[in-house]
Amino acid sequence: MSQFMKEGDPVWIVPYDESWPQLFQQMAQPMREALGPVALRIDHIGSTSVPQLAAKPVIDIQISVADFEPLDAYRIPLERLGYIFRAENPELTKRYFRETPGERRVHVHVRRAGSFSQQLALLFRDYVRAHPAVAAQYAQLKIELARRYNRPEDREAYTDSKDPFIWQVVRQADHWAQQSGWVVGPSDA
Repeated sequence: MSQFMKEGDPVWIVPYDESWPQLFQQMAQPMREALGPVALRIDHIGSTSVPQLAAKPVIDIQISVADFEPLDAYRIPLERLGYIFRAENPELTKRYFRETPGERRVHVHVRRAGSFSQQLALLFRDYVRAHPAVAAQYAQLKIELARRYNRPEDREAYTDSKDPFIWQVVRQADHWAQQSGWVVGPSDA
């Protein structure tokens, strides 16, 4: 299988790759330079941000902004870096960008700083990083679901089938945050 996932590929899960944090940095540093103070934070999120977690080989990057408007404040710099704005994204709590066709698969999530969706991604990441047993359970679930939903048209069923586990972990993460006084650390880039 190619090292790059492409649009229309079936879901496939690979063992953790030690190069994922460096790949994130290679992508995030030009974003930091291009966006300047518009990007309040740039963070590595998603499964590739959790050490030892098996994942789809897709780097997820979250850019936190003060507001979605003006869109051009971040759209133009990201497009100059080769990312494609996906205006049709149905999730209204983020603005979404993808890689140029043929390039390594990247999901860029632009979210409002302090919003529920922005904080949720960071809390989930930090909780799973701090709890290797949860990471192992999540990896096993993803491997099983990728086997079950192994056709390109099954991608949505794969994602939907993870939801009960994810929301269970979110409840645990919220309790952990309340008990530990969790605050997100500094921006990753």
